[in-house]
Amino acid sequence: MKKLILATALVAISFGATAQRYFSKTAHIKFFSHTSAEDIKADNYKSTIIIDQATGAVQVETLIKSFEFEKALMQEHFNENYLESDKYPKANFKGKGDFSKVNFAADGTYSVNVAGQMTMHGATKDVSAIATIKIAGGKIDGSTKFYVNPRDYNVQIPDVVKGQISEKIEVTVKATLQPLK
Repeated sequence: MKKLILATALVAISFGATAQRYFSKTAHIKFFSHTSAEDIKADNYKSTIIIDQATGAVQVETLIKSFEFEKALMQEHFNENYLESDKYPKANFKGKGDFSKVNFAADGTYSVNVAGQMTMHGATKDVSAIATIKIAGGKIDGSTKFYVNPRDYNVQIPDVVKGQISEKIEVTVKATLQPLK
């Protein structure tokens, strides 16, 4: 009887250890717009990501004002005229992915389809992408790339600069994840 109780306890503990939540407070979100007139790039290293392996839930949140540009004037226009970061200070994603096949305790590379809704500038749209989870030496790195159209998020671009901002903005997300305790 003692062996049965011990075996049951070990199974319960090992199951609890494998179904965890992982997070990053320093995720890197980069966007890139390419046109023949100009390239626009911004980086944000202060985004938060939480992945719940058991439920597949994925949440990402970022402060719009944390995006940094090479040119101060671009950053000012981005915050004041386009994303209106005082009115809409955050962007977020809430979705799901099938992380059941990802062994966070062993080295390997896994592809996970993630789908959900991204809210930015007061608009919410469906977004899906393939995330790559790479585990090496106990380090967990996640990354993905997808594209957004500013018009889908009610971002108004004046006619005078329309040719300088792409309708297809590349968004890259990279994060080193840790177990959430």
